Amino acid sequence: MDKLIKRQKIRYRVRKKVSGTATKPRLSVFRSNSEIYAQLIDDTTGTTLAAASSREKDIAAQTAPKVEKSKMVGAAIARKATALGLTTCVFDRGGNLYHGRVKAVADGAREGGLQF
Repeated sequence: MDKLIKRQKIRYRVRKKVSGTATKPRLSVFRSNSEIYAQLIDDTTGTTLAAASSREKDIAAQTAPKVEKSKMVGAAIARKATALGLTTCVFDRGGNLYHGRVKAVADGAREGGLQF
């Protein structure tokens, strides 16, 4: 089976169980080969409350490994969430294994003050 199709099936299976609200949004993580993106999503209205990525100027300017940049993305999304008054969220790993860069985003968000 193709790797992308397998990951897509896992994403759909996870999304059946995980959904976000305005008070407890879904922290969705997308990992490409070179970058990583995180969004806080309210699934009841289908809106993105906050977003952070490794392409933001302050993170992209750093010369660090991808795992370290992922941790910075987690901290950035946590800062944006606390600015909106959010303290809790539901983590959505997006079909990826909870390991490496995806885990680094979660750790950075937890250190930034988000609870999930």
